[in-house]
Amino acid sequence: MSASETLKTPDAAPGRKQAASGKGRVGEVISVTGSHALVMIEPQADLDRIHRPQIGAIMSIDSGASVVLGLVSAMSVPAPSLDTAGGDIRIVEVELIGEFSKPTQKTPARFRRGVSTFPTLGDDVHVATRDELSALFAVNGAASVKIGVVKQDVAIPATVAVNDLFSRHCAVLGTTGAGKSCAVTLMLLSVLERYSQAHIVLLDPHNEYAQSFGDLAVVFDTANLTLPYWMLTFDELIEVLYPSRAGYDEEIDILADLVPAAKKMNLSTTAGGMKFLADRRSGDAGAITVDTPVPYRISELMGLIDKALGGLDSTRSIAPYKRLRNRLYAISQDARYSFMFGGLTVQDTMASFLGQLFRIPVGGHPVSIIELGGLPTEVAQVVVSVIARLAYDFGMWSHGAAPIALIIEDAHRYAPADPSEGFAPTRRALIRIAKEGRKTGVSLWVASQRPTELDPTVLSQCNTIFAMRLANQADQEALRAAIPDASTSLLNCLPSLGLGEAIAVGEGVPLPTRIRFNSLPRELIPRSLTASFTDGWSVEADDEGFIERIVEQWRAQRMILPEV
Repeated sequence: MSASETLKTPDAAPGRKQAASGKGRVGEVISVTGSHALVMIEPQADLDRIHRPQIGAIMSIDSGASVVLGLVSAMSVPAPSLDTAGGDIRIVEVELIGEFSKPTQKTPARFRRGVSTFPTLGDDVHVATRDELSALFAVNGAASVKIGVVKQDVAIPATVAVNDLFSRHCAVLGTTGAGKSCAVTLMLLSVLERYSQAHIVLLDPHNEYAQSFGDLAVVFDTANLTLPYWMLTFDELIEVLYPSRAGYDEEIDILADLVPAAKKMNLSTTAGGMKFLADRRSGDAGAITVDTPVPYRISELMGLIDKALGGLDSTRSIAPYKRLRNRLYAISQDARYSFMFGGLTVQDTMASFLGQLFRIPVGGHPVSIIELGGLPTEVAQVVVSVIARLAYDFGMWSHGAAPIALIIEDAHRYAPADPSEGFAPTRRALIRIAKEGRKTGVSLWVASQRPTELDPTVLSQCNTIFAMRLANQADQEALRAAIPDASTSLLNCLPSLGLGEAIAVGEGVPLPTRIRFNSLPRELIPRSLTASFTDGWSVEADDEGFIERIVEQWRAQRMILPEV
């Protein structure tokens, strides 16, 4: 018999004085104020420690028409005495979070968030039974996956609703070492076990996820990632060429005039390009802009610069043109940017690039892992910007036919709370997905150890949040502002959460609760890059080729992780 079926009959109805587990009432309601109720525990309710109400426990209140569920947020003994007989008044404060409709012979009990029938004074209260909790956490139905266990009762699986988890976006927050990467890996693997035709793009700034997904993933690193420069918008291209922008206004203006001309030149020499121009307002090449994603050659761009230099009169300075040409040449020869400028030929590979990036067709590899470790900061920002923008545009033009999930590790790097930090196009691209991705079939998952440094718009649009251990008071306050009021009391537990534990709130879970994620097999745990001082200082690095290998990687700008 399933957990939900146990509540179909009146004999197993929640709120009865004798529950299925044999526990009776533990107290009664003595105060109700809005979404809160106070419960006085009966002196004779001598429960063992396991079944006593505790912070985060779920209480069941029989309100007549329904059974109201509440979360224990505080406990106290208002007037403790020295009497050891145990007769002190014990008060439990409960936050009301939802209710079960009472079952009949024709309809089973159903859980819904919010409270339509509030408890009244004197209503019976008991600690929610295993049957009630099982039915409660099984409400996600078939479109759900198991990710762990409920802290109140480890025999009850914690599940998430897949549609709500992805369509309404998700945030995994916690201090370094709390288990965020393991939680992200576990949830994605649980989803992929049931939905093998997913399209997931994981942006990995620490190169730690490759071993976690095995054959399910295609890994793109600095050696095999190809992101053609002509797919960049003008803002993204300028970020690569002139990250600070200050003092380069003349070069930027020149480039804005020459890039469209270079695109038109390249299009006019290919059959596909001629058709493209013909389709653009009957051959109106003026429709080509600096942001139109069509191929052009850096050599043609520099040729246009040379032509412009030859036509300048003595009244205009040639210095900006020379500086721009030198910068283009230097970037195109830089090993760090070889994945953008390294191709010997320029071809229109946009369709194949999108297919590989978004795993269409899946071909048994539903995950793309983009390893950003080893890239210059400004280039990593541009890569994230391009991928986020392409994901949104692909979702919009495909009308969400192939939904895409974009997973961003260290999201505060790319969508910082301070608009003056980071790269503005990256921040705008992520905010646009957070606001409108649900309509275009693009899901955004963000993982961060600093909620205060993450853009509040992005965080507020994540309707499912897994809050792991957070000791910083400012981070806790930022989290309080982003989650429903009915679960704020759970945040008091954040500093004391154990490894792999989280406070789960939002649309993807039945109700705010404390869960413990399942453990990953050792071989699937994301690779931690935390250096061990004790290990490193216990032996001497006597390998003669050690320094040479580091210098080789340094010069090649290619990060090679040691074997474990």
